[in-house]
Amino acid sequence: MVYISSISTPVGQWSITASEWGVTGIYPSESEVLVNENEITRQASRELEEYFVHIRTEFSVPLDLSGTAFQRQVWAALRQIPYGQVRSYSQVAEAIGRPTAVRAAAQAIGRNPCLVLIPCHRVMGKDGSLTGFSAGLPLKEFLLRLEGTRK
Repeated sequence: MVYISSISTPVGQWSITASEWGVTGIYPSESEVLVNENEITRQASRELEEYFVHIRTEFSVPLDLSGTAFQRQVWAALRQIPYGQVRSYSQVAEAIGRPTAVRAAAQAIGRNPCLVLIPCHRVMGKDGSLTGFSAGLPLKEFLLRLEGTRK
């Protein structure tokens, strides 16, 4: 069964989807969705609300991710980037022991199903520039400013 919550954030409405075991997706939505919550979606909502008001810097809600072994490895590496810090795509590839797989790592980052919980917004171009973000560069910049990594 798929569970879903809707949360109002400073950057619009977001949907949270989950299975019985963990969050499966977090993404901006055009409007409020039909809600069918479980404890996991409620916990994710609370943790995201705390994040947006500077109370939470780490997340404890369980995840239930679908993806290739490589994607899950990249997503796990993203979760190791501390709040308020950034990494380059090449640093992420190095972190998973695949320094020549920068493009593949970038593609896996772009397929991140759980915005913020898997902090793909913390990955920048090697020169520090804002680069691709599935939810758009304005949201990426907002999240980085929220965490204090951009002025």
